[in-house]
Amino acid sequence: MIAVEGLVKGFGLYPVLRGISFRVERGSITALLGPNGSGKTTLLRILAAMSRPTSGSVSIGGWQLPAEAARVRAQLGVVAHLPLLYDDLTAVENLTFFAQLYGIERPAERISTVLERVGLTKRFRDPVRTYSRGMQQRLAIARAMLHDPAVMLLDEPYTGLDVSGVTLLDGFLSEWKAAGHTVIMATHDLERVTSRADQILILKDGKLAVDRPTAGLADLSALFVDTLNR
Repeated sequence: MIAVEGLVKGFGLYPVLRGISFRVERGSITALLGPNGSGKTTLLRILAAMSRPTSGSVSIGGWQLPAEAARVRAQLGVVAHLPLLYDDLTAVENLTFFAQLYGIERPAERISTVLERVGLTKRFRDPVRTYSRGMQQRLAIARAMLHDPAVMLLDEPYTGLDVSGVTLLDGFLSEWKAAGHTVIMATHDLERVTSRADQILILKDGKLAVDRPTAGLADLSALFVDTLNR
């Protein structure tokens, strides 16, 4: 579903990603790990067609980035590190705006469904600026799944979620995988990764230090620490 070859990204003279190559199978969950500054968010931004690579190739669903960015974006649901919502709009108004961008048929029906799924039905008329951080994250997740995308890109999606929100997101991950959707999730939660991910990618200093399946992995924490200490 996703193929990355020789990906390089630099800002001026500062290299952030240094020749990264990997593949992600359709219907799998891939955990993207690494310390702060290792390039995780930069990589996700490139996959989300929000940033152009300096060199290398990226293919998602058979479409190439950045040349076919519009077609790629139509397949993606993105939950960024920050919610990136319109604070003065209500939940419904936020989702209506994005439903129009995605060309969703019967948007009111779909919006009602996703708001119920994330537990925001009772607050759908309130401005987003009145929401807690966890509620904003729930709305960001609702926006990401609004058009039933083939690929979900999640950057620290558990940020701000309370216990019920964490349980909700865990359930979504299982549902998305069962439905054949592909997920890449940047996270610091190693325990949750071990039980849910099919593939582990660990970035270190802008390079891909580890690319392996979770099957047969006895201790992810030990692998992670060992990788950072090399």
